[in-house]
Amino acid sequence: MTVASAAKPTWRPAIVLLTRSRGFWLLALLALLALLSVLSVAVGTRDVIWADILAALSGQSDSIGQAAVVVRLPRTVLAIVAGAALAVAGTILQGVTRNPLADPGILGINMGASLAVVIGVAWFGIASAQAYTWTAILGAGCAAIFVYTIGSLGRGGATPLKLALAGAATSIAFSSLVVALMLSRADIAGGLQAWQIGGVGGATFERMAHVLPFLLAGFVISLLSAKKLNSLALGDDMAAGLGERVALARALAAFGAILLCGATTAICGPIAFVGLVVPHLCRLLVGIDHRWLVPFAALVGACLLVAADVVGRVVARPSELDVGIVTAFIGAPFFIWIVRRQRVRDL
Repeated sequence: MTVASAAKPTWRPAIVLLTRSRGFWLLALLALLALLSVLSVAVGTRDVIWADILAALSGQSDSIGQAAVVVRLPRTVLAIVAGAALAVAGTILQGVTRNPLADPGILGINMGASLAVVIGVAWFGIASAQAYTWTAILGAGCAAIFVYTIGSLGRGGATPLKLALAGAATSIAFSSLVVALMLSRADIAGGLQAWQIGGVGGATFERMAHVLPFLLAGFVISLLSAKKLNSLALGDDMAAGLGERVALARALAAFGAILLCGATTAICGPIAFVGLVVPHLCRLLVGIDHRWLVPFAALVGACLLVAADVVGRVVARPSELDVGIVTAFIGAPFFIWIVRRQRVRDL
């Protein structure tokens, strides 16, 4: 027996097992997402029977139950799309910054998009969905650049801890500016206050159509950046040695995340912690390869936000909690656990 033949059984079964486990988790997540989607359509202030769901899907809306399904369908689709977008954005940001605490909410990107929209409404009178989307993306990009610049100052450059602190401070400052602007404009405060919490209620397919091109572009860029993020994880010098243009790869991946964050915030408002929780869960399932991590993050993020929307409708009947509140209850303890698990000096 040669050395090569003796070594073969040690690594080939491991690869086969890993591939099979990824396939199993993929099927399991797809089944879970389908189940949660059915629950999202069926559960609410008024529960809907299966016959009403089938009738509504065939175009009928005669009964109250069927009308409820017609209203909940776009809400469910928006929860799926927004959850996937935020989770992928968080995965990309954690890869770009090599920061386990990176999240569009924690780094202030969502709040930058929110502030830009509020400024646009209060000072420039924007009202169309296209204007909301472009303004939110611009605000998200400016916030990302600002936080990275502040986090890069001083010794050591942009360390994970400095980026997290800069993002948290920026998020608080932008949030205060948003409140100040809304207090000075009582005529717009009502609508913006509900949007500022972050939710998927009131969704329509017409509104979603305006942000889908930006979300699609963000998903494509993120998927194309997955292999480059694997190289960046080895360190800038090693990535450059492998032929990667480090600055361009990092900027392109970050641009994809900014598109996802800005477009999602434009239609849902700022929803935090999805991009923090999901990447850590996906690494437990499929490892650290971003070529697997990005699509799995999209599935898990969609499941998480749909589940959060269902929970928000159930626990507060006959009213409901917006998904931004539910994800905060989930994400805040998770954030504290990560900080305690990672030694602060190692961040």
